Amino acid sequence: MTDMPTAKQILEAVLFASDVPVGLQVLTEVLGDRSVQEVRALLAEMAEAYERGERGIILHEIAGGFQILSRKECSPWVERMLRSRRKIRLSKPALESLAIVAYRQPITKVEIDSIRGVDTAGVLHTLLERNLVTIKGRSKGVGRPLLYTTTPEFLSYMGINDLSDLPELKEVAPLLEEREQQPEQGEAVSAGAATTEEQATKSEVEV
Repeated sequence: MTDMPTAKQILEAVLFASDVPVGLQVLTEVLGDRSVQEVRALLAEMAEAYERGERGIILHEIAGGFQILSRKECSPWVERMLRSRRKIRLSKPALESLAIVAYRQPITKVEIDSIRGVDTAGVLHTLLERNLVTIKGRSKGVGRPLLYTTTPEFLSYMGINDLSDLPELKEVAPLLEEREQQPEQGEAVSAGAATTEEQATKSEVEV
């Protein structure tokens, strides 16, 4: 009979299997027999061990959770492996709509349409598919339209821990466009396949 895995091994396996940051409360519930404080201490020990060892990965706290990422010094080789993969890029209208949602949330489609001056049904569908925005109930206004907000994946996409870390509004659109370009040397890449691919090489496809 095989030995039971340690708490650190379980945490590492769960984080490795996830392509998005995993919250501290979720990790605590997964373990089941440790307090939140104990789990945070274990994560700190793991992060320190990754830093000390000759590892190609790190444990990073991001977007309100924890995620295993490739070490930034290794990104050129990760990019080389992913270079042949195609990535669906966000169009400029989608990036502009995402910036509006980020700063005006919760916001309705009608309000987004009014700010942009065009119908945004298509770009909102794209943002929902990419899990960068989500529907958070309905407005109390006439017709009770849907309300849109950003998601934890948006925080991860922007490389911030919470919305209070967002840069000035005028800086957001250029930053979002930069996120859609091929990652430069030194940028950390997620160990999870889906997130890594999101940060991989650019293609000519736009949505």
